[in-house]
Amino acid sequence: MGYGTLAHTVGCLPLKQLTTTLQQYNIDFVQLALSKAIQDIDTSTGKLSPGLASYIGEQFDKAGIRIGVLGCYINPIHPDPAIRRTEINRFKEHLRYARQFGAPMVATETGALTNWLQQEPIHYIEKGWETLHATVQELAEEANKWGVSIGLEGVSNHTLSTPDSMQRILEEVPSSTLGVVFDPCNMIGEEVHLQDEIVDRAFKLYGDRMILVHLKDIYYEDNRVRHGIAGKGLFHTEAFMAKLQQYKPMIDISLEEITGPEINDTIALLSGLVPRQD
Repeated sequence: MGYGTLAHTVGCLPLKQLTTTLQQYNIDFVQLALSKAIQDIDTSTGKLSPGLASYIGEQFDKAGIRIGVLGCYINPIHPDPAIRRTEINRFKEHLRYARQFGAPMVATETGALTNWLQQEPIHYIEKGWETLHATVQELAEEANKWGVSIGLEGVSNHTLSTPDSMQRILEEVPSSTLGVVFDPCNMIGEEVHLQDEIVDRAFKLYGDRMILVHLKDIYYEDNRVRHGIAGKGLFHTEAFMAKLQQYKPMIDISLEEITGPEINDTIALLSGLVPRQD
């Protein structure tokens, strides 16, 4: 497996300081959200170019770290069409220049189920789905032009809230550019007692479409679910790693809900569950 983390786990820093800091950890790649991680370069919409993307990619390459994914977490179902268009345009810009960054994919979540509740109190779920379908269709057409994948991440209270809803969008937008960023803890949500069923359902439906994994763990605090460092909580991490090895050997795993000092120990723990193939 390849292990990485969010680049901004170590903070929002000047680019060269960022890559130097990330070199301290035993990571293979990062998930790079430009504005969250890079302090000294304006990467707002309209500012990207092949030259800028290549420059940033080269700094990570010199540090021996891949940019495994560009994080561009937009709200693709925002009820305000002007805001939604701004979000879509930003995502498209990331798709256009992803290859210059060295990234094979751009990832996003899909907006809360309640996004359209105020405007459509009865049919808000249907309206959210209709909007998501249109946005994903448009983005898939753009991704196809540039040979880049879109990573869709499901969350238990978002438009793609279950394994079946994820499979539905993959069927309704039959584009090979669409892949799944599988965060099992996000998909499990509050249904911790059903975690094995949810994970197994996801692998059964679209294990072949998973292109990136996010990994953290589930804890209870004040009788409420919270997320934290992988491998020490209630999530069945060892069983999950075995399933990953079966369905997607060597897939990239991005560690979340973690601090810099915890990264190396967590990678060592996970590597002990499924030995790395260097």
